Amino acid sequence: MSGQSTLVPGKVSPQRGVPASITRPEYVGKEAPTPYTGPEVQDAETVERMRTAGRLAAQALVETSKHIAPGVTTDKLDEVAHEFLCDNGAYPSTLGYRGFPKSLCTSVNEVICHGIPDSTVMRDGDIVNLDITAYLGGVHGDNNATYLCGEVDEESRLLVERTEESLRRAIKAVRPGRQINIIGRVIESYAKRFGYGVVREFTGHGINSSFHSGLIVPHYDDPRATTVIQPGMTFTIEPMLTLGTHEWDMWEDGWTVVTKDRRRTAQFEHTLVVTDSGAEVLTLP
Repeated sequence: MSGQSTLVPGKVSPQRGVPASITRPEYVGKEAPTPYTGPEVQDAETVERMRTAGRLAAQALVETSKHIAPGVTTDKLDEVAHEFLCDNGAYPSTLGYRGFPKSLCTSVNEVICHGIPDSTVMRDGDIVNLDITAYLGGVHGDNNATYLCGEVDEESRLLVERTEESLRRAIKAVRPGRQINIIGRVIESYAKRFGYGVVREFTGHGINSSFHSGLIVPHYDDPRATTVIQPGMTFTIEPMLTLGTHEWDMWEDGWTVVTKDRRRTAQFEHTLVVTDSGAEVLTLP
């Protein structure tokens, strides 16, 4: 395990502007989004718009990841993602969502999720999760991935590889007629092979014209998750695996979630649409 010191909050730069020509989600400028009351099953036209938004979000993730290197700040990653999305006519979904101040989440080492980009300088040996969502054509496309910064220790590298594998296995388990709990069962059973923790309180979610529709997709074996998977449903799967405990603390910023034991954690995410025979990934570049 890396012997690097734990993170501390950095300085957050002023919020970046979005051209007036770009359509904002309805929640921008509000304390919270309007609760979603529409269906979890989307029509073909909505799914097609989600393909476009998802593809752009995936491209933004790839482009931003190219800038991960020792000596670079997480705020620089925010600048890259923000400019890429805006240059392509999309609104960065996280910007202004329940007051979140930036255009992506940057979660380093022990940060499970929702890290705020700031003056933190990435170091050789860090692992860095980028979580980017694009709002385009009235719908959202949401994806994230964890990257290696420089020379990373073997324990951390394996955690990253296996977390991505857990997502692949979960996607393959999606079938119409199954309960949504199959997703968490597959992830948790795989994670247990290696003694990893599986974060419980932060989950996958329904997504469409709403960033978070209300549908919950647990990543652990939760018998309460009895929603039946149907063709046309759109949601994310985004497992968060930890080297130690799945328990967590939150920083005073109200967003940054860190492992309680400050051991490392990794996450990967795709947005999916359920097909007649399985699932199609919408967040492919």
